[in-house]
Parts: sequence; structure tokens; C-alpha cells
Amino acid sequence: MRYPNEATYCFVDGSDLVHLKDPRIGSTIAGRYLIEDVIGEGGMATVYRATQKLIERPCAIKIMNSAFAREAVVRERFRREAKSAQKLAHPNIIEIFDQGETEDGTAYIVMELLVGSSLADVVAKDGLPVKRAVGIMIQIARGIARAHDLDVIHRDLKPENIFLYKREDGSDTVKLLDFGIALSKQDSRLTGAGEIFGTPQYMAPERIQAGEPGPAADLYSLGVVFYELVTGTLPFDAPDIATFFNKHLKETPRSPRSHNALIPVQLDALILRLLAKDPKGRPVDAHRVHQDLLDIAKDADAEIPPVPESEADAERTIRTMRTSAPKLAVDRWGRRTQLFQQMLARAYGERPPPDQARVLNEIRELVPRIIALRATSTEGQQVLATLEEKGREARQRFGFAVDALGMDASRAKDEVRVVEAHVVAVKERTAQASTRFQATHKEIVIWEGRSAFQEPYADLAKAYRTAAMAVDAWLKAKEEERKAISMREANERAVSDLEFQIQALRTALGTHEKEVEVERATCEKKIIDLAKQIDQLDSQVLSLASRFCEPLRSRPELAALFQELEADVAGAGGPNRGPLVASSAT
Repeated sequence: MRYPNEATYCFVDGSDLVHLKDPRIGSTIAGRYLIEDVIGEGGMATVYRATQKLIERPCAIKIMNSAFAREAVVRERFRREAKSAQKLAHPNIIEIFDQGETEDGTAYIVMELLVGSSLADVVAKDGLPVKRAVGIMIQIARGIARAHDLDVIHRDLKPENIFLYKREDGSDTVKLLDFGIALSKQDSRLTGAGEIFGTPQYMAPERIQAGEPGPAADLYSLGVVFYELVTGTLPFDAPDIATFFNKHLKETPRSPRSHNALIPVQLDALILRLLAKDPKGRPVDAHRVHQDLLDIAKDADAEIPPVPESEADAERTIRTMRTSAPKLAVDRWGRRTQLFQQMLARAYGERPPPDQARVLNEIRELVPRIIALRATSTEGQQVLATLEEKGREARQRFGFAVDALGMDASRAKDEVRVVEAHVVAVKERTAQASTRFQATHKEIVIWEGRSAFQEPYADLAKAYRTAAMAVDAWLKAKEEERKAISMREANERAVSDLEFQIQALRTALGTHEKEVEVERATCEKKIIDLAKQIDQLDSQVLSLASRFCEPLRSRPELAALFQELEADVAGAGGPNRGPLVASSAT
């Protein structure tokens, strides 16, 4: 049980209070997230295990370190991590429940609590059989495809930012993490000229050259990750960052099969295409990578992970079960007040000391106010939970719609690439036909000069016939070129139309997100204001309870009642304020 800063002992048993190492443990963020323990610490933030109190949902909260609280760019990047991941709403991307700022202005992100290991730890500890690796690759590709469909480029894909946990059947579930340096094409204000973000071992050549990072840069990083999964090593080894950059720019990686002969030929070829120096040499998009991986999995008889729609339905069902009948917190001060009344009666009968009676009356006056405020707060949190579910379901609907269009666009882009190669080949044939005609035309000029239109020559007739055939071949080649160009333009229009539809969905999602955000902000402010009032009253009641119990604690006839009070306090966890905690069960 946590106490206010000024408290020095437990009101139940009088034991001394001790300072917590992390003052946030036991506190409540935004009136509804109870901080329980530290999960991990980094240079920019600390991640805590927490519980969303209304629906008793375990969650993780990433809270920015106070040292960065006043740095606007860092704060905005932290906020963008939440916004980027939250709008993606995909089973293979970590789910963001909420984000905001603490009372002292420190940014935080509330996300799903994951139990498992990073892909980096799994690879380092156990290595990965090819079939298992392919299943993981499929899910990574699905998550990245969703991000790219919604105009988000991760920019720091690596095994440390890919998390694995087990489904009930023992198979892997992949979650992409850390969109903190993700680039949204709709908001590039935080990327200064010449800035390079990411991890050198996984960076695409065009990013090293400070070019505009597109989706193809993430595909290159996927190639490095996939290479590492199936070989246990990186495609390039270097002693320093500069050498890594140079190898990404110039060196051709060894075939993965040269490390591991069990790698399917098709997977080997896919990884090398992903690692092409020229972005145009890589697959057209992550949807294409996903489809290729599905084909590889079928050929290798590897298990294909459930489709995202089925996983999302399962997650939605679990959430509905959790939120349909929330278990409201029991306000225990009412029960404690009854115990206080019994103590007073047992110790003094019908004539309690006036000071004791006055303190108990003050507690009685405050407790109904606490109960009423908590009831109002619970109602607000239920409204907020409904808004969160509304936003989540809308993001999933938009996401699946974009995913369907994205797959169509991927096929259309593939067709454009094929047709473009055909156009190049036909143009080459047209140029060759033109060259051949020009050569035959020179022969005509030579023999016309000799004949001077005075003397016919058989060679002149032959030159005319050869030129006619060359012109016919040129005409045929030119017609094929026109048809190929027309086909390319038709496919490009199809891609453009699909991208227009995708952009319309992105815009609609953005509009919806803003509308929900306004509703959420209003509701959150009310809940936070109520939480402040409740904390103030809790603090007052706790102080009064300490004054009430102190003169009674030594009376032996009250021992049983104090034991009952102690059990009640231990079971409730008590109010969550201040950096002090009782050293006993309180």
C-alpha cells in the first residue's frame, strides 16, 4: 500500500515506511493505469508492467525518461511511435492502447503486454530451423505490408525490434516493435537534411547515401534479417560503421545457401533479390514478398501462420469477453469505517473520547464523496473503453480494406514491371530494325548513284527488295512497341487508380482518428480530474485513519479487529500515491 510523501508509518500496524527505488511503482497514470513493476530500461524510456484498473487488463507502459521531457523533437518522435503503430492495427504489430503525458509533462505510451523473447535472443540462443524461420518471415512481411499500405516506413527493422511469443498451440506469433523512428510520408518534419537513423548492419544503400527512404529500404532490411535467420550470420561483416556502409553500397553478399545447404533455392533467390543494391531490383513491395514466402512455405511443407483476419477476430473476442462485464473496484473505505466504529465501541462503549469521535465523523463524511467520485470515474472509463474499441475496430476495418487493395496494387505493380521489361525489349528490336533499314538504304543510295537512273541494275532491285523487307520488319516492331507502351500505360493507370483508392482510405482513417481523438481527449480529461480529486480525498482519509488508529493500536481487545483491518488493506492494495510503501503486508 502506498502512502503520501509526508507519511512515516503504516496506519494499521505502525510499521515504518520505506522508500521505493522507482517512485512510479504503485502510482496510477491518467487515473486508470496502475504501475506495478519495471520490465526494462533504455536510454530514452523505461517500460513498466501495469494494469488498466477498470477492466483489469495487463499492459505495458513506456514512460520517457525525464531528461528528454523538454526536448521537443524527442518528445514528438516518442509521440509518433504511438501514432504510427496505433493506426496500423495489425496482429503482427504491437498494439498501442493509449498515449499521453503524466502530470509532470513526461510522455508515455500504453501498449499490450507481451511475454516472450526478441527474435535476436531466439536466434542467438537456439538458432532457427528453416521451416520455423519461414513462418516467422511470413508474419514479418504481413506486418510490414500493413505499415507500408498506410504510408509508414519503419526504418529500423532488425531482430531486436521483432518479438516472438507462443500461441496456445506452441507456434510463433510475431510482433513488430519500436516505431520510434518510423517515417510517415504524411509527416516528414522530424527528419532533418542529412540525418541518418537506424542500425548500420541493416541499412539499405539508398539510406546510407542520405536519399529519401522509401518502402524498398525496409525491404532491404528484411533481406538482412531473413539472411540472418536462416544462416545465423549477417550478409556482411565489418569492424566499424564506415566499413558496414561501404559493403552495403558495393559488396555482393554470399548466397545464403553457401552457409546452409538446407535453404530452399527459391528462398535463397528471394533473399538475394531483397538485398539488391538498386531498389528497382528488389520485389515490388512487401505483399510480393509475402506471396513468395507463402509459395516457399507450401513447397517446403512448412506450417503457414493463421491469416491476420482470423487472428484479429480472436483478439477481438478476447477483448469483448474482458470488457463486457468489467469488475468494478470495491471501495473498501466503507468497510474500514465500519471496523473503526466497532473499535470505538469495543474500546470505550457509548462514551468515546471526543477527538476520536470527531475524526471518525470526518472519515464518514469523506468516504461517500470518494465512493461517488469513483462511481463517476468508472462510468467515464467505461465510455473511454467503448471509444477505444470503436477506434480499434475502425482501424482494423480500414486496415483490411487497405490490405485487399494493397494486394491488388502489388499484382498490378508486378505486371507493370513485366510489361516495362517487355517495352524495353521491344524498343531494342525496333531500334535494331531501324538500324537494319538504314543499312539497306545506304545500299540503295550506292546503286542509285551508279545507275544515275539511266541504267537498271539487278543489285539495285535487290537493294529495293531488301529495304522493303527491312521497312516491313521496322513497321512490325514499331507496332509491337506501341502496343507494349499502351499496355504499360493501362497497367500504370490501374496502379494509379488502386493507389488513389488506398490514399482515400488513408485519408478517411486519418479523419476518423482525429474525431475519436477529440472524444477521447474530453473523456480522458474528465477521468484525470476525477482521479486527482479521489487521490486528494484518499490522502485525507488515510491521514485521518492514521490519527484514529494510533491511540487504539496497543489495546489488546482490539487485536482481532486490527487483524481484520490489516487483511482488508493487504487485499485492496490501497490508494496509490507518493513514493512510500509499508514494509509489511500493508
